[in-house]
Amino acid sequence: MRRLALFDLDNTLVQRDQAFAAWAQEFAAAHDLDTGWATWLIAADARHDGRMHTFFGLVRDRFALTAPADELWRQYRHRMPQLVSCSAEDLAGLARLRRRNWKIGIVTNGMTDDQLGKIRNTGLDRHVDAWCISHDVGIRKPDPLIFQLAAHRCGVTGGGGWMVGDSLTLDIAGGVRAGLRTIWIRDPRPVRQHATNEPELLSRLAPDATVTSVAEAVDVLIAAE
Repeated sequence: MRRLALFDLDNTLVQRDQAFAAWAQEFAAAHDLDTGWATWLIAADARHDGRMHTFFGLVRDRFALTAPADELWRQYRHRMPQLVSCSAEDLAGLARLRRRNWKIGIVTNGMTDDQLGKIRNTGLDRHVDAWCISHDVGIRKPDPLIFQLAAHRCGVTGGGGWMVGDSLTLDIAGGVRAGLRTIWIRDPRPVRQHATNEPELLSRLAPDATVTSVAEAVDVLIAAE
């Protein structure tokens, strides 16, 4: 079996939603907003399916802010890498894979400064062989080319391997299109509001395994050796 494991970044390797909640509290305080607006920001983010640039256009208009949306977005990208974290259990799982001679890569959509900051600030750069960030390479998930490029950067050619992530449409569907086996990390918390079609997606995509953490995904990978 090809010992290649590709991982999504946000809400897979790093706790992006927790970091966003902390950022929302800071944002509300910095703009003298009632704390209830932090809750609004979190809910709006959960409903938002597009790129974050458009999200900050909505935020600017909603709060009648004078700063351009691009500046709000830049400030967000600067702060988020300082707020995200990885669990010790997940990092230990990655270390287990490397000891067993797996190649490990990260495949993520997003801006290079934001996503690379998360990878480096959390120490993930010391636990993986390579990464592909959509803004850097000009390809976004679920395009199979970004998974193939990540495998190539890990030194793996010829196809095969695994994709692990929390998004059925980006990680699981994209991984299947790229010829990878897939592990879906399902959030144990209530389903995000924009994921109401989850049962239909699951019936069509059928990931090879469903878990709730990277550490559990590592157990599946090792068992499949």
